[in-house]
Amino acid sequence: MSKVGKLPVALPAGVTVTFANNVISVKGPKGELKQDVVGDIDIKVQGTEVVLTTKNDAKQTNAYHGLYRSLLSNMVKGVSEGFTKTLVITGVGYRAEVKGKELVLNLGYSSDYIAIIPEGLTVVATPDGKVTISGIDKQLVGEFSSQIRKLRKPEPYKGKGIRYDNEVIRRKVGKTGVK
Repeated sequence: MSKVGKLPVALPAGVTVTFANNVISVKGPKGELKQDVVGDIDIKVQGTEVVLTTKNDAKQTNAYHGLYRSLLSNMVKGVSEGFTKTLVITGVGYRAEVKGKELVLNLGYSSDYIAIIPEGLTVVATPDGKVTISGIDKQLVGEFSSQIRKLRKPEPYKGKGIRYDNEVIRRKVGKTGVK
């Protein structure tokens, strides 16, 4: 049995979980998320907690047990609180702005990069170089923010590029020019 899977998932007020036809459905104040379940996993709502159990003791079933418990926990947190990632854009002339459903990034290339904002995400760009990506799906928020970061990874000499707000860039000393 999975150590992670054994832990119950607490349900905050206003969040409901249903399990039917191998599909988990979580509804809350911020929206609704669904997840297909593969394997012999059974999900039961007991009061203000959700408990996941396995139907057999196979190695793959135990792996699914922990996986679906983590996914369910993220879904519950997403529909109740939501997820947010903040990117910091550093560099002379580097900037970002939101135009409708597009994020327009000027990152020092010959043309601007236009990223289409996925459905279900909210993106806010401030003039001081911060881009805040928020939504209820943790995987979608993380994937979109990593795609934006990949466009211009932070470099260690001047620190230019796109980095996460809590990310620390190890700076290197450049050439000194002394003979």
